[in-house]
Amino acid sequence: MNKPRSSPAPKAAQVIEELRPGQSMELLKELHILTRDGKLNQDTRRKLKQVYHLYQFIEPLLEEVSAGGRNFSLADHGAGKSYLGFILYDLFFNVAQQGRKTAGRIYGIESRAELVEKSRALAQRLGFERMVFLNLRVSEATTSAELPAQVDIVTALHACDTATDDAIAFGLAKQARHMVLVPCCQAEVAGVLRRNKALTLAKTPLAELWRHPLHTREFGSQITNVLRCLQLEAHGYQVTVTELVGWEHSMKNELILASLPQSVSESKMRSAQVRLQQVLAELNLGELTARFGSAG
Repeated sequence: MNKPRSSPAPKAAQVIEELRPGQSMELLKELHILTRDGKLNQDTRRKLKQVYHLYQFIEPLLEEVSAGGRNFSLADHGAGKSYLGFILYDLFFNVAQQGRKTAGRIYGIESRAELVEKSRALAQRLGFERMVFLNLRVSEATTSAELPAQVDIVTALHACDTATDDAIAFGLAKQARHMVLVPCCQAEVAGVLRRNKALTLAKTPLAELWRHPLHTREFGSQITNVLRCLQLEAHGYQVTVTELVGWEHSMKNELILASLPQSVSESKMRSAQVRLQQVLAELNLGELTARFGSAG
């Protein structure tokens, strides 16, 4: 006798299987990652994949800074709707820690007041009591009494143009142990390259790398991140550059991880500072020395 064929699992259940066990369905619906009936479209699937992958890099840093019950702090700059902060909180405090009262706070820093208010209301509704949302620009956050004097981890996901540099400046001022940066659109360095193009072409054949407008934009973006890495190394950080996710998910895909080692090498710091100054001079970017060229 033939056995009856089993019915396929509902589509919603298949979608839920993509999520982490114990993750808040209400949160994902509030963030519009899941629809009200539990569905996940292709755009939100890509966004969720990026945040999950980024969490794989951030989780061991959270484990480190919270070791021994230490009261740690993480500041997320340009938080927007706080996708990253909320999901970090849910995955670390509620899933990985299984509800244990780990001592720590996640700060979402955002200049748009309406987004801050919405995030505050959502955190209160979900009981995410260790989340703090501040309506501040990065420059204000550096000196704000609402943030601790020292911040353990600084994150900036898809911070546009100089916002990544502002996050780095904040991290340096707050003596951050770790920085996790995913830069986005970058125009400042490309603009300086463009203005000085004629002079640089006369100085060095390397200017052919950015003679055409499209190359100027692409090279400007690349050299911006090179300068950021050298700046971090000049302050004693160990820097790793990798891909966030596959290029099919995001074109803004460069992930910069910077960590302060237990013992900082003064010679390596000096060497990075020298190389940074040489790059600025070679590319006629001297006017950006104040942004990239000062070391601690």
